[in-house]
Amino acid sequence: MTTKTKLLLAVVVVAALAVTAGLASLIVGVGDDTPTAAKNGQPGSTDPGVTASADPARSPDEIGQAFLRDWVDQGRVVRRDQGGDTVSEGQAYGMLVAVALGDEKSFEQIWSWTKDNLVRDDGLLAWRWDKGAVVDDMPASDADVDAARALVLAGQKFDDTAYTEAGTTLGADVLDTMTAQTDVGLILLPGPWAKTSAPWTYNPSYASPASFEMLAKATGDPRWSELVTGSRAVTTTILTDTALPSDWAQVEQSGAVNPLPSADGTSGTVQYSYDAARLGLRYAESCDPADVALAARMAPTLQRYEEPPMQLDLGGQATGTDKSPLAYAARAAAEAAAGSRDEAKADLLQADRLAQSTPTYYGSAWSALAALQLDGNALDACSPLAVSS
Repeated sequence: MTTKTKLLLAVVVVAALAVTAGLASLIVGVGDDTPTAAKNGQPGSTDPGVTASADPARSPDEIGQAFLRDWVDQGRVVRRDQGGDTVSEGQAYGMLVAVALGDEKSFEQIWSWTKDNLVRDDGLLAWRWDKGAVVDDMPASDADVDAARALVLAGQKFDDTAYTEAGTTLGADVLDTMTAQTDVGLILLPGPWAKTSAPWTYNPSYASPASFEMLAKATGDPRWSELVTGSRAVTTTILTDTALPSDWAQVEQSGAVNPLPSADGTSGTVQYSYDAARLGLRYAESCDPADVALAARMAPTLQRYEEPPMQLDLGGQATGTDKSPLAYAARAAAEAAAGSRDEAKADLLQADRLAQSTPTYYGSAWSALAALQLDGNALDACSPLAVSS
């Protein structure tokens, strides 16, 4: 045996022992929604700052509990893998997970921190906080809608009208400042910065039919139902024109949609990635079959890959090598919507396994939310996997 061969064998043995001991992990890309006014953020660091679990087979509740344990510090959802900052999206995710689990203490802590640190004078949530202060006060509508939904649901679950009032008030502020009327219906804009004349900047993954319907029932405001109609029309156009939605787009007054590489359209690549992948998850949990059918449209394209890439072009060809729990969770949503229950459950398991082996804030959040949304009804929506086959 040559010296070179001996060295190679030694390297292989050491690597194998490291994997067995749980000390080696594949470092993969991590999602970062980064909803700033310009919206040009890139995936962040993969140093999670948490310890991976040894057992990948967990129930939805266990996955949610792990997210709260690993990523929440005294009510603040900490992006440990991205420098330790906090964004309104993360606070909303934490609130949704806590209320889904019926964890009133965690919910109260997360909402209290949010109120104390992120609520602006106009009632909306500042997007980013870092090192003790808000560093970007531009609101992001997806975070505000998710938070409003979580508050309304908390009011019901915890019998606390203060939560209900806070949720309906936040929702009304969203309607007043971050919506636009198109010829096909009302649409949700990504932030106040986008509320100019047509064409409007649009993020397809911000539309949440289940959230809109919940807020419609809680408030009686017809604009929430109008958002359901307008969002469905725009999403139908998107998934008729391309196999997958883009992270960013532009909506014309007529309702026509043009994919964009970024929010301002000046940089990046037009692709289905860390933003767009959430669209299927949001539509699969709707109680309207028309919305669920839209989520199902993406299943054949996403099923081309044994290990789904996190970045694809709009026809479904891989454009990057990132792996993320969100890629599996998004495919699970499409599969569940299409009636492929076994495949969806397998992908939810893979999402959780990846979230454990390479824990990241964004991947862990969506692994938890997907499990709670798709395989249960704790978020008061229509779960495609909880329905008897």
